[in-house]
Amino acid sequence: MSTSTRNPSNRRHLLFRMRFQLLGGLTAAIVVPALIRMAFGPGALLSTNMQVTILAAFIAHTSGYFFYKRIGNFPGVAAAGYILPTFALTYGLVFVTIFFFRFDYSRFQAAASFIQSTLWYFGLSLATRRLDSYRLAVIPGGDVDRLESIPGVHWHRVDSPETVVEDASGVVADLRADLSEEWERYIADRALSGTPVYHVKQITESLTGRVEIEHLSENTLGSLNPNHAYLKMKQAIDWGSALFILIVFSPLFLFVAMAIRLDSAGPALFRQKRMGYRGNIYEVYKFRTMKLSAAVGDEKEEAITKTGDERITRLGQFLRKSRIDELPQALNILRGEMSWIGPRPEALVLSKWYEAELPFYRYRHIVRPGITGWAQVNQGHVAAVDDVLEKLHYDFYYIKNFSPWLDVLIVFRTIRTMLTGFGAR
Repeated sequence: MSTSTRNPSNRRHLLFRMRFQLLGGLTAAIVVPALIRMAFGPGALLSTNMQVTILAAFIAHTSGYFFYKRIGNFPGVAAAGYILPTFALTYGLVFVTIFFFRFDYSRFQAAASFIQSTLWYFGLSLATRRLDSYRLAVIPGGDVDRLESIPGVHWHRVDSPETVVEDASGVVADLRADLSEEWERYIADRALSGTPVYHVKQITESLTGRVEIEHLSENTLGSLNPNHAYLKMKQAIDWGSALFILIVFSPLFLFVAMAIRLDSAGPALFRQKRMGYRGNIYEVYKFRTMKLSAAVGDEKEEAITKTGDERITRLGQFLRKSRIDELPQALNILRGEMSWIGPRPEALVLSKWYEAELPFYRYRHIVRPGITGWAQVNQGHVAAVDDVLEKLHYDFYYIKNFSPWLDVLIVFRTIRTMLTGFGAR
């Protein structure tokens, strides 16, 4: 009887182990196609092209797995939705490299490996979704009441220090609250038993993708310093890709500029002063999407684009929804003023307004502003101060978790945003 009650738990833990996931994936993606290939030609494994393909598939699959796992660690991510684009990216990069160096490879093995990789992790995702119920035990006291409003988690409030929540993924407590000695011993015992213990603010950031800074005394600003090594590497990637975009897509730029001039009177490019990296003011370049008309009010009102704004032209609607209007900002990237990914730069008049209303607003300028970013793919376009405060929390989360993994996730979500038009105004 006792064995049967432990089997589901053992099966659940096995499916979540990295060793099982990765070895199972490599078996499905490399060993199985190789065996099928050998069934039609026993000496296939001895050929150079087969050996090159197996090595390439191993690199692509392993890279794809770690990309997929890192992306799945970010909040609000249905990881299954990123399996196909993640493995398409890693397999594509590896086999484009092989093609570039003119290595001979097995097309059957390469295609079968990619298909088997995606099928294995899709199946694994479905199995673990049924077995996994994210369950967190909540210690009463302090600022824990707001946790229950966060979806996607089974919150179990612990009523007594004698209670042990079975199969809890972790224990959450307000570690800054004045907890009794009994609760402090309870937390220590859970930590010693191997159960993760989270501070309420830590788990809130992880699940919502937002970092809230309320007091300087919390000393969290230091933890928001971005990784400077990646900052330099990212700038080099931004510069190279911006140069590539400007050269390759110059005919498109010319065509769009001519279409704008034919659609409405005025210049093809829109220029505006914005607050940028380290608080420096710069001039942003975009394709013009609005009519040239008299001011709609004061300078602040004129800088805000509202839903259904009548100033937007017919062509401008398409350019905004497809994000083509953003492409001239590649010039700003070449000049080191912007990045492809980062906090969205605001018009100078709006930035000064937000700085006057919101504490720590200027801290978002510690990284280069971006054409797209974590706030844009989660929240969309906002202008009201209350919404901008929420946007600021997203920006702080991006700065705190500044990494290539988060940037890759933002790229995937931006593509989805371009297809759906979410946040376009």
